[in-house]
Parts: sequence; structure tokens; C-alpha cells
Amino acid sequence: MQKYALSTDESKIHYLETGENDVAILFVHGWLGNVNWWTNQLEFFKEKYKVVQIDLGGHGKSDKSRKNWTSKQYVDDIKAVANQLSSTEIILVGHSMAGAFVLEASLDSTKVKAIILIDTLKDLNQLFTYEQAEAFIFSTYRKDFKSAVENILPQYLFVDTTPKDIKRQLQSEFLQNSPELAVHALEPLYKMDIQSIAKAVNVPVRAINSDAAPTEIEHNRMYLKDYDFVTIKGTGHYPMLEKPEEFNKILDDLIMKLRID
Repeated sequence: MQKYALSTDESKIHYLETGENDVAILFVHGWLGNVNWWTNQLEFFKEKYKVVQIDLGGHGKSDKSRKNWTSKQYVDDIKAVANQLSSTEIILVGHSMAGAFVLEASLDSTKVKAIILIDTLKDLNQLFTYEQAEAFIFSTYRKDFKSAVENILPQYLFVDTTPKDIKRQLQSEFLQNSPELAVHALEPLYKMDIQSIAKAVNVPVRAINSDAAPTEIEHNRMYLKDYDFVTIKGTGHYPMLEKPEEFNKILDDLIMKLRID
């Protein structure tokens, strides 16, 4: 069912809610994403859990008038949706930049029981500063966003085995956004004190990470009290789109283990 929640800046946050289970999986997309990135997960999990797919502010069918681009505002988007759910247990799933936001969204929630990160925060000791992001990412987007999407981003987001149709889909979606929005949407990630936030997280954190770059588990355990990860091989930055069947089985197993523990 298509629904909306009102965030703290009065933005209408669009989300899809499917199922009646008391345990909800709340899926949060990454940069320039939308609810459709989780369609394969909806079909797999809707009989077992309540499935919730959110469009963060400025994305998908949520309001595009946002002026307040901060991590707290993204967190408020997630909380606005979570607070409308009747479920008493929520598992937050955050892909890419949303990994940081779901960590923060868990801090004062009694509903959130676990967090699952998707190909993100692989080494909490090695983080880009805002100045580095400005120099190497944002300035490039402002100069020629189309060229960045077509010629620069693929080497970081995709691998040789990434299906061509997925590459085309994502690049097409990216280019539907202006360079200004692309920058505004990503800036909050690099202004966060994610290490301090990670230290404050009190629920189990698991990750499903591509093997395109290593995960430094011991570094992450310096900040996250209960952290572990599973590697999904042969994918780029979008394992839920690139290998949905394998991804769903891994996610299902992680959730079952977390709920048993």
C-alpha cells in the first residue's frame, strides 16, 4: 500500500507498506535511489514480514522541495515512517549512504531491534572528510554530472559481472536528477560524525558487502559493539539488484539468526 509520512521539515515522505506482520523490515535506498530498488526483496519477504520501502526526502515520490539537507533530516524521514508502523519490531536495512542514516535512526528507538548495512561503511577507520568529498566528488558533479555518471562512477559502482541492464537502469535514474540535487543529496553523509554515532549504537549490526572492496571487520568492531558481515561475491555496489536471489537468501538467514539470538 502506498502511504506518506510527514517529516520534521514538512516534507511528505513516500513509502510502500506490504503485509501485516508485527516484525517489519524497513528498506532504505542509497544515493539517488527509490523504493523500486527493493522490489525483489518485497516479493521474497512479504509473506514472512511486513515489508516497508521508503523514498528519502528529495528522492522517488517524496517531496522534492527540500532545503534542509542534513543527516538529521534524513534520519527524521526514517523515523517519521517508522513511527507510523504498527509493528513493534523493526529491522532497518540501509544501502550505501543510508547505512549511516539507519545507524543514527536506531539511537533513540525502542522499536529498532537490528540493523543490516548493504555494501557500506566497510572501514570506519577510513572515512572521506567533507573537504575530500568536495574536491574529488562534488566538484566533478557540478562540472559535468552526465560525464561523471557515464565515465567515472562506473569504475566505483560496478564490476565486470554487473548486468548491463542494471547499469543502464541506474545510470538513467541518476541522470534524471540535476547536478545540484545530486550534490545536496550526498553532502550530509560527509558532514556526519559517523564514528561517534557507531559507538552509540546498541543493537546488533550486520552487513552484506560486495567483494569489490575488502571489509575491515576489526576496525568496525572498534566502534560497533556487535558487528559482523557476509560477503556476496561477484557484485558491485548494488547486490540486491545484481544478484537478488542470492542476496535475499543471505538477508533471510541474517534476519532469522538475529531474531533467534
